[in-house]
Amino acid sequence: MKTGQSPDFTLLTTILVLITLGWIISFSASLGKFGSYSFVLKQSLSIFIGLMSGLVILNLKTSHLRKISPVLYLLTLILLAAVFLPSPIGVTVNNSTRWINLFVYNFQPSEMMKVVVILFMAGFLVRQEKDLKHPWLVLLKTLLIVGTPAILLMLEIDLGAAIIVTLTALSMLLVAGTYLKQLWYVGFTLFSAAGIYITFFDTVRKERMFEFWQEDLWTNSSARVYQTKQALIGIARGDWTGTGIGAGIQKYSKLPEAHTDMIFSVIGEELGIIGMLSVLFAFAYIIGKGFNIAKHALKNRRKYSSYVAFGICSWFSMQISVNIAMNLGLVPPKGFTLPLISYGGTSMIFSIIALAILLRIDMENRAEYQIQRQYV
Repeated sequence: MKTGQSPDFTLLTTILVLITLGWIISFSASLGKFGSYSFVLKQSLSIFIGLMSGLVILNLKTSHLRKISPVLYLLTLILLAAVFLPSPIGVTVNNSTRWINLFVYNFQPSEMMKVVVILFMAGFLVRQEKDLKHPWLVLLKTLLIVGTPAILLMLEIDLGAAIIVTLTALSMLLVAGTYLKQLWYVGFTLFSAAGIYITFFDTVRKERMFEFWQEDLWTNSSARVYQTKQALIGIARGDWTGTGIGAGIQKYSKLPEAHTDMIFSVIGEELGIIGMLSVLFAFAYIIGKGFNIAKHALKNRRKYSSYVAFGICSWFSMQISVNIAMNLGLVPPKGFTLPLISYGGTSMIFSIIALAILLRIDMENRAEYQIQRQYV
């Protein structure tokens, strides 16, 4: 490696173990659901592309990522708009238009935007440190950066991605530490507006939320809670040690989206509570290590790298928490995949790329530390 460092062995091993486990579990879930090997072949291809891309990232300085981030941001915006092109370019599934047809599999630009907005936002925050006298102007620029892709994502009917992109960018603005008052006002306004919109204009989502939290889950026969009930039944069947990989039965006909959104419940059924806790602790280690990497980068006065590491960890924290909460029946099901585990080509590729960036920042942190010691 150009830094003279190698990736952190424990962190890299944890990531690779989760990728391997995800490949096995998604294979089990998709085979049980569809009886086809096409899904595992596509997932294998995505993992290969992700690992090769990650290898490139490990040999690329974060300063290069900073330089190309504006181009990547504009390119991703174009791709987000390209999904609305007519078939065979744009692909619509279940009334959602989120994909571009690459013939081998469908590319989802929203997953790319989750990484790109972090890279672009980090550079923006570093540049805006010279303009601290106008915090409201900085905040308006931030809302423009996140608002443009968020509008496109809302038009695609991808509320989950819009929320992730927006909250990740605002959390990065928060960690910059100079816009707390402005963020408080904007956050209050956004949450109030969302509440008013759902209450008075989005009756479907309102009914789903009220029905999920107010009705008895087990006596309610509505299709809106069916997925949650089947997920919990699968977890209950797994008990502590699980039924064994491939031996779960919920994935065959009972559990919708077993290979994507609800894959954590498949882990619960086939690997038991022990398997779920192992996955949870692995993610906790990656995220905790990532925040520590961000802290060390800040100590080394490498603010861009620190903001990027913080953004990646914030994104993973939110998406993992919501996905697991969905599977445990704590929140209504919404299209949030479990990074590194769920089936999904674009999601897998950019999750691996994001973690490769994290590994690269850690390598540069340790290289910087060694240089500092030489001059002490």
